[in-house]
Amino acid sequence: CQNERSQHKNRATAMSVLKAKIYEILQRQQAERLEDLRGRVEDFAWGNQTRNYVLHPYRMVKDLRTNVETGDTDGVLDGDLDQFIEAYLRQTAGQHS
Repeated sequence: CQNERSQHKNRATAMSVLKAKIYEILQRQQAERLEDLRGRVEDFAWGNQTRNYVLHPYRMVKDLRTNVETGDTDGVLDGDLDQFIEAYLRQTAGQHS
């Protein structure tokens, strides 16, 4: 950082470069802490499937994240998702332990 003839200007330039590097490191650390707190963020884009619904020739719903299966397709289609939610919460709690 010796671009100038003045030691004071060189020192000021070096300090500003150092502050920028420290700021960048702190920002990266804060982003990592937030990511740890938030957990895994899933991308809900086209093609990310959560469950398979088979209604013919047999009836079954399978959660692809937890491998939980049920034959109560009518209940699931009516909104009874408790078993899938509980299995997912158990699975994610086990990963964070």
